Amino acid sequence: MPYDQQDDVPDDTLLVLYANGDDTAARALTLRLTPRVFSHAFRMLGDRAEAEDVAQEAMIRLFRQAPEWRQGEAKVTTWLYRVTANLCTDRLRKAKGVALDVIAEPEDDAKTAAQSMLDQARSEALQRALATLPERQREAVALRHLQGLSNPEIAEVMTISVEAVESLTARGKRALAAALADQREALGYTDG
Repeated sequence: MPYDQQDDVPDDTLLVLYANGDDTAARALTLRLTPRVFSHAFRMLGDRAEAEDVAQEAMIRLFRQAPEWRQGEAKVTTWLYRVTANLCTDRLRKAKGVALDVIAEPEDDAKTAAQSMLDQARSEALQRALATLPERQREAVALRHLQGLSNPEIAEVMTISVEAVESLTARGKRALAAALADQREALGYTDG
C-alpha cells in the first residue's frame, strides 16, 4: 500500500526513507505536509502567492535536511513550522510598510452562495485583524487556533517558553476580539 494511504507511518520515518532513496516517501510527505505549511504561511503573510512560495521553499529545505535527520530528536512538523515561520518573517521584514493583498480562501461548492459570501467575509475580517497583531502574537495565535498545535509544540516552533506562548495567544485573542467586536453582527455572529 502506498505511503500516502498509510496515515500511521510517522513523518520522521518517511523522511528517513526518502533520505535512503525512497521517492514514494517524499511524495507521501509532500501530500501530507504541504497543505499545513501553506496554511501556516498564508495566515502569517495574507498572500496566497507568497504563501505558496514559502511552502515550496520550506518543503525543499526539509528534503535537503533529510540525509542529516535524526529520528526521535524533533518532530518533522515542528521543524517545518519553525522553518516556515522564519521564511515568513524574512518576507514580512522585506515588505515592511507594504500592505499585502488579502485573498479569500477558495469557496466550497457545497455551500450556498450566501454562506460562501459570509465565510469569505469572515475569513477576510480575520485576516485583516490578524495583520494588525504584532508578528509574534500573530504567529502564536495562528499556530494555536488555526493550525491546532499544542502550547508545548508552539513553544518549540517559536523557541520560547510555554508561558510566553500562553501570554502571546491570550493577548492576541483579546486584540482579535477587540478588532472584530464591531463586526459581529455583519459577520453573522449573534448572541443567542
